[in-house]
Amino acid sequence: MEHITLLIGIVIVTALVFDFTNGFHDTANAMATTISTGALRPKTAVAMSAVLNLVGAFLSVEVAKTISGGIIDESAGIRPEVIFAGLVGAIVWNLLTWLAGLPSSSSHALFGGLIGATLVSVGTSGVHGEAVVMKVLIPAVAAPVVAGLAAMAATRLTYRLARNRDEKDTAKGYRAGQIASAALVSLAHGTNDAQKTMGVITLALITGGVVAPHTDPPLWVIVSAGLAIALGTYLGGWRIIRTMGKGLTDIRPPQGFAAQTGAAATILASSHLGFALSTTQVCSGSVMGSGLGRKGGVVRWSTAGRMVAAWGLTLPAAGLVAAGAAFLAGRGDWGVATVAVLGLAVCGAIWVASRRKPVDHTNVNEVPAAEPAGVVTAALQAVSPPPAGIPAPRTPEAADAGPEADGAATPTAPAARRAEAATATP
Repeated sequence: MEHITLLIGIVIVTALVFDFTNGFHDTANAMATTISTGALRPKTAVAMSAVLNLVGAFLSVEVAKTISGGIIDESAGIRPEVIFAGLVGAIVWNLLTWLAGLPSSSSHALFGGLIGATLVSVGTSGVHGEAVVMKVLIPAVAAPVVAGLAAMAATRLTYRLARNRDEKDTAKGYRAGQIASAALVSLAHGTNDAQKTMGVITLALITGGVVAPHTDPPLWVIVSAGLAIALGTYLGGWRIIRTMGKGLTDIRPPQGFAAQTGAAATILASSHLGFALSTTQVCSGSVMGSGLGRKGGVVRWSTAGRMVAAWGLTLPAAGLVAAGAAFLAGRGDWGVATVAVLGLAVCGAIWVASRRKPVDHTNVNEVPAAEPAGVVTAALQAVSPPPAGIPAPRTPEAADAGPEADGAATPTAPAARRAEAATATP
């Protein structure tokens, strides 16, 4: 029993580490547009988001129930070391995509890790396939599309209502709206994502016989998960904030307000229904929708393509890492120790690599000159190469000047130049 107690303690600590990485990995969901438009200073934005993530963790436990008793079968012989292996797979993938600056799904990394580890340990009987399809895969496809369409419609409506007004005169109002909607997204993120860690810890307690099956998360689990995700959020995932705020499209205050409002509504509705969807995919879809909704707006499809490829790779990649970890962990104490050492070594190597070109609150709003280099990015480029003819990202000055300042962003520009050349006097 002492061994089980120690192992459960290791699983709980690992789950809180995952929750911490989830916080800084997903800070961009709430605050990327607010920071990129200057509505809030970067450090102020992440501090506000951290507090609201903590508050949101106390609002519901429906998503936690989906994790602890929905996707994985508690009675199939799941052991704490299986959950530990799943968490290691999720953490490694989270850090790899953070290094590449790609807003992949922490939620799907967790699901992939748990599913991969369970399949290796107990087989298909340990996974509820119907729950995976209905509560994970279908929302993964539908949520970003719905959020993107909602943000595109809201952006067009916003610009239509303000078409006779000077944008500078309405900027203050939109920025206030951005702050309010960003606060709502942060609250929704805490309500949805913090619960996933609560569910994992509760599952570990159930498998160790500490609590009865189908038990709600204890209060100490809710508090610790809320604090871990809040701390991670406060540190700020600046690389991903830069990608979502500057890499996908040039966002102006009306677009930011529309994107965040649509995302918050989608996330809160899913939390109420118990759908453990990816807040990253919802918010990324909203940002792309806002870019399409503004006349003359540009979506950088090369970045979007690599991001979508990362979404598709997340479940299987985290699952493969977790499957290998589960195989080792199942060998006994030495296997668990080996997985822990290898996991720490990989995380340390990723952190060292991130220090070569650091991104923080001082340079988060700089448009990157090139995509981040590395193994993850190379793999994603192989899966989804940049389409031919995609214009290079515009500078902030060009964005402020409008689409006419960038000929590549104006579809009629090449035709206009050809017509001008044809009528020119020799």
